[in-house]
Amino acid sequence: MAPSKWEVGIILVTQMGVGLLGNSFLLCLYNFTLLTGHKVRPTDLILNQLVLANSLVLFSRGIPHTMAAFGSKHFLNEAGCNFLFYLQRVARGICFSTTSILSGFQAIRLCPNFSRWMERRMRSPKCVAFLCFLCWALHLLVNIVILFQMTSTTHSKNFSMNVNYGYCSSVNPDGIIRFVVTAIFFTIDFISSALMVWASGSMVIFLHRHKQRVQHIHSNSHSSRCSAEARATCTILILVSSFFSFYSLSSLLTLLMTLFVIPGQWLIDLSIFLSLCFPTFSPFVLICSDTRVNFKTVVLSSRQGKHLLLIWS
Repeated sequence: MAPSKWEVGIILVTQMGVGLLGNSFLLCLYNFTLLTGHKVRPTDLILNQLVLANSLVLFSRGIPHTMAAFGSKHFLNEAGCNFLFYLQRVARGICFSTTSILSGFQAIRLCPNFSRWMERRMRSPKCVAFLCFLCWALHLLVNIVILFQMTSTTHSKNFSMNVNYGYCSSVNPDGIIRFVVTAIFFTIDFISSALMVWASGSMVIFLHRHKQRVQHIHSNSHSSRCSAEARATCTILILVSSFFSFYSLSSLLTLLMTLFVIPGQWLIDLSIFLSLCFPTFSPFVLICSDTRVNFKTVVLSSRQGKHLLLIWS
């Protein structure tokens, strides 16, 4: 195996390990709060779906490419390739949609133009659950076309290939089918992007006004509430900006791969790495900003030495 392949494999293993560690912790946290009702927040269900989608992206996209980087080949048949890339597209779409909903949710809470009725509806668990269900249903349905666009490397000689990932290959569809599929995906991504841009603009305006008003606030309760809203807004803005950065670069590389007749392996590896950056980075942004998680160093005197504990309160 070439040294570069080992390096790619080690980088992906490290990236997946860090990402799965953070997402697993958040899955336990959000599931515990949702099941027990202890300190539940309106956004917990949305964040739970985002973390779940992050984990699916890391599993479905990171693990097979890591196996291919370490030299494994032909470990998936045609059905396995179709299901794997279908799961990747669904998880990627859920990440996109839940990030949009999360930013829109926060913008509606902050924007004074919306009525109290709208804010109460958005804070309703039934409304949030319906939006999450709608996202899953939409992406599970729309991405069915992916089930007919992938094949295993053992059958790739029978088709006109576009991109060879080392374990699966994408099939070149007909011109009309490609246009329709591209138009559908572009429309969904455009709507989600437009919602994120509007919400991000609204939140930036709120932060600017909040900064101007901080010096004139005399009520401690109002000040603490504004500070909490500002902290939550900053967290969502970091998530949205990082999502746009990583996925824009990944989408650009994917477009380049479709334009090239035979894209280089470095282009495929870089696209995979960038697509895993947001699922790896985002859980630690959420952990550091969640006031329910307190990082305390607890020194336990024992025969086994000192232990570092993470306390949730």
